[in-house]
Amino acid sequence: MPNTTETHEGLKIGDGAITRIQKLIESEGNVDLKLRISITGGGCSGFQYNFSLDEKSTDEDIVFEAGGVKVLVDETSLPFIDGAVLNFKNDLMGAYFSMDNPNADSTCGCGTSFSV
Repeated sequence: MPNTTETHEGLKIGDGAITRIQKLIESEGNVDLKLRISITGGGCSGFQYNFSLDEKSTDEDIVFEAGGVKVLVDETSLPFIDGAVLNFKNDLMGAYFSMDNPNADSTCGCGTSFSV
């Protein structure tokens, strides 16, 4: 069974992200959806954040819960975002999830990729 915690040191979920996740779940009409964050190689800085909605969690997922929403992070991706804050921004670049990541040595201009 996946690990679930309200205050895990690995990831904090900002209020804007909570609100956006709630709206996405509501618009999909599926209360079982969770936001999945994974890290893959790529992007202009070496690694990139991937955000998707997922109904299922696996035994390799860590489940972060705040404000009634759940965010899944697989064990492989967790070290890259340990201590990060998930936010949601709506600015001139558009509307998007962003990470305030203390592990990132540098990020690209749009904030979707980073290096460690």
